[in-house]
Amino acid sequence: MKFSVIVSLFASALVACSPLLPAVATAQAATVITNPQTDAVITEMAQAFKRGDKKRLTALMPQAKGHPLEAWAAYWELKARLDEASTAEIRSFFATYPSSYQEDRLRNDWLLLLGSRRDWSTLANEHPHYRMRDDRELRCYILAVELMQKGPQANPGMADEVRRSWMGMREADDGCTFAADRLYDAKQFNALDIWRKARLMMEQSRPRSARNAVQIVAPDAVNAVADIHNNPTQFLKRHIAAPQKVRQELVVMALVKVAATDPDDADKLLRTKWQPYLTTEERHWVWGVIGRQSAMKLEDDTLKHFGRVARDKDLNDDMLAWKARAALRAGNTPNWAEVESAIQAMSAEVKRDPTWIYWHARALLARKKTSPQVQQEATAMLESIAGVRGFYEQLALEELGRKVTTPARPLPPTPEEVETARRNPSLQRALYAIAMGLRPEGVREWNYATNLVNAQGQAGPMSDRDLLAAAQLACDHQVWDRCINTSERTRQVMDFEQRFPMPHKDAVIARARQINLDPSYVYGLIRQESRFITDARSHVGASGLMQVMPATAKWTAKKIGLTGFTPDQINDRDTNIAIGTGYLKLVLDSFEGSMPLAAAAYNAGPSRSRRWRAPNDGSGPVLEAAIWAENVPFNETRDYVKKVLSNTTNYAALITGEPQSLKAKLGRVGPRDANAVLENLELP
Repeated sequence: MKFSVIVSLFASALVACSPLLPAVATAQAATVITNPQTDAVITEMAQAFKRGDKKRLTALMPQAKGHPLEAWAAYWELKARLDEASTAEIRSFFATYPSSYQEDRLRNDWLLLLGSRRDWSTLANEHPHYRMRDDRELRCYILAVELMQKGPQANPGMADEVRRSWMGMREADDGCTFAADRLYDAKQFNALDIWRKARLMMEQSRPRSARNAVQIVAPDAVNAVADIHNNPTQFLKRHIAAPQKVRQELVVMALVKVAATDPDDADKLLRTKWQPYLTTEERHWVWGVIGRQSAMKLEDDTLKHFGRVARDKDLNDDMLAWKARAALRAGNTPNWAEVESAIQAMSAEVKRDPTWIYWHARALLARKKTSPQVQQEATAMLESIAGVRGFYEQLALEELGRKVTTPARPLPPTPEEVETARRNPSLQRALYAIAMGLRPEGVREWNYATNLVNAQGQAGPMSDRDLLAAAQLACDHQVWDRCINTSERTRQVMDFEQRFPMPHKDAVIARARQINLDPSYVYGLIRQESRFITDARSHVGASGLMQVMPATAKWTAKKIGLTGFTPDQINDRDTNIAIGTGYLKLVLDSFEGSMPLAAAAYNAGPSRSRRWRAPNDGSGPVLEAAIWAENVPFNETRDYVKKVLSNTTNYAALITGEPQSLKAKLGRVGPRDANAVLENLELP
């Protein structure tokens, strides 16, 4: 018997996506009808795949025939034994599940296997049929094949592409390492390219990746990599200072490793012993690492370290970003000249990021002597990003004298557009997988359908209208994360009600107002925390809509008088909202109402937010909160704070119908006011 995904669409379910309508009007959501009896086979196969149980997968496969997720079952079964499968079996799978996510996923897996086996002919022949094109390791294999086939006539931009991919990969990777090795032999990579990769991997504590790089350029020195990683200080003590290239580079790696944990110690070692024996570039790189690590520790002498670098071109983009951040927080007034010079030295690709467009424009406008031309240039930069899509886009809008308002809503998807989305096989499978508890598989299939193929299942992006229809389908099914992520991909139109939905509106707004908490801030945080997935669980154990940790939930329940709380209640919607908003209110009050500080505390813990705020002695500059947020040393938390505040501003525009100021919500961040209410140091 063949089961299909049965979808019931209710026009009134659209209310769930419209935060401007009363929540009491919300009707029954669209549903996916699953079959528990046959679904059990698929669930067991998913578990067997995670265990690597090839025999069990093969035994269960006949029972999965005809199930809506048969393609997933077949993928798991064949993927588990791909290294021993015949080419005929693989091609049969492609023919059985054509144009599906599973076909393309298996092709990706197979192409990587062919690359590892150095089967270049089959790899080159099969690659044109691969649609996703999102695997960096596979792309490196393909570029290496092109180099081997075309030699000097190969694409001149190949080396830059491989360099970007290889430098950006932390884990050991055969494809890009192989391509780098080929490019080094072809003299399109130089030794410095390889050593810089080794330095980066040593700083990031990735000894295997560092060893792979050293193997290319100095195979006799690979055994030193483990010594440097395990005890860089001892390595430096055992080695004499001598101007010999490989030895110099090993010293650089050791100094980099020291700097990763103790930039002051690395600074002392470099100045007192090793500086004369290193090249200018090598010294600059080490100073750059010391500067970056110092900046991430929010130390006052960061710019002094960076000041020892005479040529910014000797620093990579990440070092330059931290130099710019340190210059922004250099005092009550930023060191705008250093901000400008650091951004100017960044690669063209990084300079296009709205973060650096915004701060570059601000630096130009802050010049002591400016001209109409410079002002025009800065204004053009701000205009190029100004809008409501994100944090710096909103700040740019305000720099130009405009506030954040809700854009006009586009025409809703037509019945024909919705029907096209509903009949999309990948979207059907995605909704079914999510409904039966296989969320990761459903999300991957949904993303494939909306990112990499059009509404007709052909390679290429969906149109904005197709994306709006697919987002509406997800919203109707209350799969809010896919609704939001899909709607965010539209290019020319913007449906704010899809991008910023307000599920559970009565519960959230009533609770927020009861404890004097801005509901737009609550929604901004939930949207970033869980995308409104009520049973969401993070890798560290946070649960529910507001992603509350068990210990925090227990502590907060006592503080807010929630009697009878037990850990199993954490995913209950109302309990999670009560505890999450209660904790957020306690955090916000402890940080004197500062939304950025409270958001950072919610994500990374109150003690870290206190430490990042100002030195313990109460000194330190008073910063624009945007500068403070940009200097948060954790990438995840820095991104989190900016997104929560940007979300909050957009939700406020939706809820109030009035223009909003992100800058007003950010405020300024500095040492704690001595007259403020005592800080709550008990906060977990």
